[in-house]
Amino acid sequence: MLVATAGCQSNAFTRMGMLPPVTKQGKVALTLWQGSWIAAWCVGIVVWGAIIAAVIFFRKRGDRVPYQVRYNLPIEILYTVVPFVMVGILFYFTARDENYIDALPPHPDVVINVTGFQWSWEFQYPQYKVPRSEYGDVTEIGEMWNGDTPGNENQLPLLEIPIGETVRFNLTSTDVIHSFWIVPFEFKRDVIPDHPNHFEVTPTAAYSGIGHCSELCGLYHSRMLFRVEIVPAAQFRTWITSQQALQTASGGVQ
Repeated sequence: MLVATAGCQSNAFTRMGMLPPVTKQGKVALTLWQGSWIAAWCVGIVVWGAIIAAVIFFRKRGDRVPYQVRYNLPIEILYTVVPFVMVGILFYFTARDENYIDALPPHPDVVINVTGFQWSWEFQYPQYKVPRSEYGDVTEIGEMWNGDTPGNENQLPLLEIPIGETVRFNLTSTDVIHSFWIVPFEFKRDVIPDHPNHFEVTPTAAYSGIGHCSELCGLYHSRMLFRVEIVPAAQFRTWITSQQALQTASGGVQ
C-alpha cells in the first residue's frame, strides 16, 4: 500500500509517501519522519519476532503448566525501562527539530505578510514596497468573485520566493482560523484571528505548484488556493521590479 500511494517518483519509498522537500526546514522534517519509521520498524520486528518465537518454541505440547515469568524482576525492569528510553530518544529528536523549524533568526532576506480570509489569500512584501498581492487588497479580492465559486486557476493569488534566501512569513487572519500549507515545506502553520503566527524557511530547490488552506474554514474551504513559485534569486528580483512597476502604473503604492 505504501509503495502504491508513494507514486512513481524516485526515492518515493524512502520518503515514506512525502514529496521531495524544497526547503532546509522541510529536509529536517523529512529526516524526522524517516527516523520515526525506522524506530517503528525496529520495534515491530522485535515484537513480531517475539510472537513468532513464542508460537514456534512455546506452543502447548501437553497439560503441564508453562514456566511462569510474571514475577521475574529483571524482565519487568527491562520492559519498563526500554519504552521510557525509546520515548526519551524520540522526544529529544522531535524537540530538537521543532526548535530548528520554529527558529526565527534576525534579519531575514525576505519578509512576506500573509493574510488569510474567506476564501483566498493576500501576500504583501513590505520591504520592497509591494504591499499588495497580484489581485489587490482583501476587499478587492473578495469582490472579484462576483458570486462565482472562488479558486479559478486564472485568478489565484501568486506567492513567489527566492531560492537560497531566508524567507519569513507573518500569518494573520481577518475572520476564522485557516491553515497555510505548501506541501513540500513538509509542515503547516495555523492562521488565527488576533494571533499572528510566524515561521521562516530557506528554499533549496525550484518549485511550482498550488498552496492550500488545510483548516476547514467554511463553504469554499477546498477552493482557498494560491499559486507558489520558488525561483532563482535573480528571477525573484525581476518579478519584484515588475510588481513595483505595476504599482507605479496603477497610481503608486497604497
